[in-house]
Amino acid sequence: MKTFRLFLLSVLAVLALPLSAQSFETQFERSVSDVMGDVSRRFGVRFKYNVDTVGRRLPYADFRVRLYSIEMTLDNICKYFDWNWWKQSDKVYKIKPYEYPRRHEQEGRQMLDYLSSLYADKAQWEQRREVLRREVRQLLELDAFLDSCVTVDKKGKKVRPVQLSKVRKHDGYTTQNICIELTPGQHLFGTIYASTQKGRHALIVCPDGHWPYRYRKDEQQRLGTLARMGAVCVDFDLYGWGESEKEVGAAAHHTSRAHVYQAACGYILLDYMLENRKDIDPARVGVMGGSGGGTHTVLLSLLDDRVTASAPVVHLASHFDGGCPCESGKPVQLAGGGTCESELAAVMAPKPMLVVSDGGDWTSTVPELEFPFLQRIYGFYDARQQVRNVHLPAERHDFGPNKRQAVYDFFIDVFGLDRTMLDENKIEIEPDEALKSIYK
Repeated sequence: MKTFRLFLLSVLAVLALPLSAQSFETQFERSVSDVMGDVSRRFGVRFKYNVDTVGRRLPYADFRVRLYSIEMTLDNICKYFDWNWWKQSDKVYKIKPYEYPRRHEQEGRQMLDYLSSLYADKAQWEQRREVLRREVRQLLELDAFLDSCVTVDKKGKKVRPVQLSKVRKHDGYTTQNICIELTPGQHLFGTIYASTQKGRHALIVCPDGHWPYRYRKDEQQRLGTLARMGAVCVDFDLYGWGESEKEVGAAAHHTSRAHVYQAACGYILLDYMLENRKDIDPARVGVMGGSGGGTHTVLLSLLDDRVTASAPVVHLASHFDGGCPCESGKPVQLAGGGTCESELAAVMAPKPMLVVSDGGDWTSTVPELEFPFLQRIYGFYDARQQVRNVHLPAERHDFGPNKRQAVYDFFIDVFGLDRTMLDENKIEIEPDEALKSIYK
């Protein structure tokens, strides 16, 4: 005990040493709070913290400072604690825990430069594309999930149990809820928005993002308007959200199973709609979603070659893979030895793709980084005009009117929808309960 007391007293004595008394033997250690205070004054910046600095001490503290670079200084400090920094303005930096799906913009640029060096022409790109398709599917473990899904024998054919509500009629379109049993006790919950025009229609699968549920007004406006213009749209609940939350609980959304489940929902809905509806034109199959729904737009476009047009909205970046396990719970970014969302999106080439971005989130780099990368790959097919970017620099992360208009214009163009039917005021906003499944 006496030895321990002596040791403790010696440690406390070292920690109390002034800067001038520190040496190699003390590891030039200082408290993190003091170091960050000095850095703040030296560079004239302010720090916000999403980490606990109380009691933290940093060895070789002052040797980590780079007088010519605040960001190199922060790199040297943060990496010791597995933290990261994010620049919020010229004078404000936020210190946060390390996040594996999120990187700095410069890292995105370096990644795109590296990926671009892997292929110089169409043949080399297509070799890379096939590796990505195969390995993303394997890493996602999609086939194992699909094999575990419930099926019933219907006239010698295995089909998934499906329930449909009564059709509700509106001005130029209908709505109908759909429920498909996936695994025992877990179901896909969605709503079909269908055109009332005669003939065969474009199909648009619409993965949802992390805004408050798929029953919200702007989603009904978007899908109903596309239906009025001549499409059939279908959306579905996120895993652990909406009706799914009642089955598995809200915490289940923040698991890797959510990544597989939501990918499978898009895949299974595409199967169902093409196999069971006679009003679908299989040559016009689109996928469109915003934010986390944009992640699954890219994923379904990569997984299923039947998709002929894709529109990820406020999603695409080379330096961000999606901050929720439902987007990055499975390590699909390790496919092909390492990839990013921009390269996964490029698998669509040369089919039409719209990327909608804005100045208020991680998509602010799209015009300078991600879009030129996509154009280069589309250029291998002499199809640069097939990929387009609508950038809204003054807007933030949402699916607002201008973003919806960009989507309408895109699908009018590539699927020949009827612009004269474009009128969001004609959409009947149904109560949440009306859009829920008949399954209880």
